Amino acid sequence: MNEDKAKARFMLLNMVRFSGILFVFAGLANGGGKLLPELAPYLGLALCTIGLIDFFGVPIFLKKAWKKQDGQ
Repeated sequence: MNEDKAKARFMLLNMVRFSGILFVFAGLANGGGKLLPELAPYLGLALCTIGLIDFFGVPIFLKKAWKKQDGQ
């Protein structure tokens, strides 16, 4: 694999994980009544769940897709 492809994949993984953290923080803010308190706590639970899936699940999916794409 060339270096540019590896750098792009590394950056994508970091952006996916960072967005997951942002979703979790937004969910916690909603649960605490600071972000759209009229939709708390259900929006907060949904955002936290999406964030956790984004942080832990999507990188695994990407790794499998890249492995398949590279023919390994």
